[in-house]
Amino acid sequence: MAFSFLPELLISMFVLLVVVVGSYYIKSSKNPSPAVDWPVAGILPSLVYNLHRLHDYIAVDLLAPSGHSLKFAIVSIRFFMTCDPANIQHIFTSNHANYPKGEEFAEIFDVMRGSIFTVDGESCRRQRANYLGVLSNPLLAGLMTRCCRDKVEKGLLPFMTNMARTSTPVDMADLMTRLVFDLYATTIFGVDPARLSLDMPPVHVADAMDTVMEVGLVRHIVPAFCWRVMRRLNIGPERKLAAAQVVLHCFTNDMIMERRKKGHVIGQEPVDVLSSYINDPDYGGDLLHATLITYMIAGRDTIGITLPWIFYNLANNPHVVASIRDELAPIMSRKSAIASAAMMILETEDVKSLVYLQAALLETLRLYPPAPLERKSVVATDVMPSGHEVCARDIVLISLYSVGRMEAVWGADCHEYRPERWLSEDGRKLRFVPSHKFMAFNSGPRLCLGKDIAIIQMKIIVAAVVWNFDVKMLDGWAIDTKLSCLLQMKNGLKVKLNKREM
Repeated sequence: MAFSFLPELLISMFVLLVVVVGSYYIKSSKNPSPAVDWPVAGILPSLVYNLHRLHDYIAVDLLAPSGHSLKFAIVSIRFFMTCDPANIQHIFTSNHANYPKGEEFAEIFDVMRGSIFTVDGESCRRQRANYLGVLSNPLLAGLMTRCCRDKVEKGLLPFMTNMARTSTPVDMADLMTRLVFDLYATTIFGVDPARLSLDMPPVHVADAMDTVMEVGLVRHIVPAFCWRVMRRLNIGPERKLAAAQVVLHCFTNDMIMERRKKGHVIGQEPVDVLSSYINDPDYGGDLLHATLITYMIAGRDTIGITLPWIFYNLANNPHVVASIRDELAPIMSRKSAIASAAMMILETEDVKSLVYLQAALLETLRLYPPAPLERKSVVATDVMPSGHEVCARDIVLISLYSVGRMEAVWGADCHEYRPERWLSEDGRKLRFVPSHKFMAFNSGPRLCLGKDIAIIQMKIIVAAVVWNFDVKMLDGWAIDTKLSCLLQMKNGLKVKLNKREM
């Protein structure tokens, strides 16, 4: 029994050898082919060699020359990769029942196993109804926007003011991670961890969530039997993931126990997310933990990943900043006439009408979707609108990053950051773009339930920063992405802040 996984270990070692030899060959070749099909390992060596530019490799080297769709195999596992909007609509809407996430997806993200993030079919529909009931509670919606506004006023802006006064460079990626972590911990558990403060305390829970997504990418790329062996031996990235899962479970367990100690106050309806689940018999034990972790990751990552890219785009496009300030000016003028304040902050009702600001956010999501790849499994043989046939047990990969860079969808300037593409001719309304062409909030039956609240929160945060500060990237600062299921900045976004005088 102790050596029951020996065959898997031997196969894993052989695949690793092919990957190493193949990667060395590609690196030493003067004109390396972008996708050499190696014995057993398939295109895995090419994929590994190009990990440092994974999403550009997929968009430029794999999908663009293949007519936006491609079939390949890695260790006898068949893949179909696409960014064709017609295929995406077919997968996510027209024939979505044939393309569930699947059991292996649930195993890849086992820390959230059983939650809405990993289930399909009736279980997904039932949990989605529960999520909708929780998120549509007007008291919770009010708490989420109120927490966002208060955290900006009492946490973010004072921190940025201090950094501007001392001319200290700021990592906007880290700052936004702390802000959004505090925001979502407060709305989910009713507790503010206060990670956004001048002493910059450690963010172990946020780091653990990052690890889940980083090792998740490894599990996506490496054949399952390889990472399962590493998990059994507790080595490599699997060792790091096991430690991260302990951190997440301890955190959620502490939050649950703290809530149970407080109990329910008669006459006060509980507002935070945990209160909606803690006494629900359908959400006991591991499922409650998985559900709470899913809420944290879904909320923190959508906004926390997007905000640094927004400030990156704005720092590189000062004319967009000027247009946002022009849109903000009438509202800020009215607010300053009512009450004098050192810092101007918008309320929920104020940001709803900010069309150009929302266009700037959507344009960032087009170019830098928080989750650049989606994975589906195939239940039964089917033919895609592109003419490609997929068979049962195939794995389907959808490159959201590539969709946002398709000239056929977005025009010849598809690589440019241009919020105006989202506006009507008179600039007063947003253009409608179907979700199968803009997948930042998913599509079909899995369309993101928190989309509207996420947009409002981002608008409140970005408006406050843009109106009160000039944000400039440090000269020569290089932007790169982590190896993760999320499009996170690898080295952060270092900027210099200057307080605006008005």
